[in-house]
This record gives sequence, C-alpha cells and structure tokens, in this order.
Amino acid sequence: MLRALWTASTGMEAQQLRVDMIAHNLANVNTIGFKKSRPDYQDLLYQEIRSAGASSSPSTQIPTGLNVGQGVKTVATEHLFTQGNLQKTENPLDLAIEGGGFLQILQPNGEIGYTRNGQLKVDSSGRLVNSDGYTLDPEISIPDAALTITISADGIVSVTEPGVSTPTEVGNIELARFVNPGGLKPIGKNLFTATGSSGDAVTAAPGTDGLGTLAQGFVETSNVSVVEEMVDMIVAQRAYEINSKAIQTADEMLQASNSMKR
Repeated sequence: MLRALWTASTGMEAQQLRVDMIAHNLANVNTIGFKKSRPDYQDLLYQEIRSAGASSSPSTQIPTGLNVGQGVKTVATEHLFTQGNLQKTENPLDLAIEGGGFLQILQPNGEIGYTRNGQLKVDSSGRLVNSDGYTLDPEISIPDAALTITISADGIVSVTEPGVSTPTEVGNIELARFVNPGGLKPIGKNLFTATGSSGDAVTAAPGTDGLGTLAQGFVETSNVSVVEEMVDMIVAQRAYEINSKAIQTADEMLQASNSMKR
C-alpha cells in the first residue's frame, strides 16, 4: 500500500503545478505579446517484478511482463508561440508581428532580449525603446521635430519634418527568428533570451527569410484562450481529486490491514 501512497502523491504534485501554470496564463490574458505555457509529463521508473521474454520452461517464454509504475513527473514547460489576435490601436509606435519572429531589445547588461510586445516609446534622446526604457536593437532615433512616423511592413522607419515634403528614412527594424523558439528562456518583462537549445538568432528584415511582417498601429494580444484554460483547470482539479482519492483508499486499506486480528 505504501507504493500507492507515493505514486498518487506524484500525481497530485503534477496537477498542482499544472494549475499554477494555468493561473499564470490567466493572469496574463491581457498582456500584449504573451505566449501561454503548458507542462510536459513523463511516467516515472517501473519496478520490474517479472520480465517479459523470460523463460517459463525449457521451451516456453513469458509473453508479458509484470511492471509496476512509480507515478509521474513534470519534465518541461513548453511555451506555445501561436499567433495572437491583432488589436488596432492607431498609435504609430505600436507594432504587431504578423507571422514568425521577435523584436530585439538591448538590455542594460548588454544582452539581447526577444519579445513579441511591440508597444514602443520614444525616450528623452529620441530613441525607440520599450516600456522599461530598453532600446530597440538596432537603435533607431526619431528627430525632435518629426511630425509623423511611418513604419512599413518591411521595417523601414520614416519621418516627416517641417518644411520637408518627402519622408526621411531614419532606420530599419530587424526581426529575429530561432530554429527552436520553444527553447527560449523567459525572463519576465515580456522578454526571452536565447539558450543553447533555442539556437542562435537569425536576423533579417521583416517579410524575408521566413520572418513575419510588421503592422503599424496594431498590437498582438495574448494567445491565451480563457475558455480553454478554464476547461484545463477543471480537468486538472478532477485529476487532483482522483489522486487524493487514491491516497485515501490506500490509507483505508492500510488501516484495515493494521486492525486485523487473529
């Protein structure tokens, strides 16, 4: 009975972690550019009591073995980089990526962070930055006297200035892609960093080399579906309850064994 107690406890721990992830997804349902996550599970080691294929007599073999599992463990947290809905804002500094790719943000430590959040701002030096003041990479500066800012689908940033009839190009936005975006490390602040699993970033202009295009005046909303998360929460709750019931049943069987009298 002790095996059942420990096995069911691993199931409760796994479902508790699943609910934690669902809560995190729901908490970020309105976070721009957020990508939902889900847990990956694996069954634990098996205790082999009887081996399949072992000889049962000089001329016969055991057709199936006897193995008892030890439960479950959570082995990974997978981020799903499916496209979120595009929401119109009419803010010229809001960008949404239609397709694959990430904006590149230079962090204070010199490391590049990658994000799907295109809510850009202009700092006191005229540079395009994110909400934390981290500059867009490559750096783009907007002149103080700029009247309008136009960002094309392929990342060309142009401005119009007083007394000048034609727009002036001030920079180009580049996007980055990865062989395995699921291997990116989330660090908060809507940023991811590259890891050995994700591979090195491949940068290019939007709309080229498998990258998406930019949509000015739009933002990409979270790809979290509230309905799906609520259904997953119900499933996780029921799985948690049934594992707790298994522990209760094993405990009752132990109690019955201990109360037996000759």
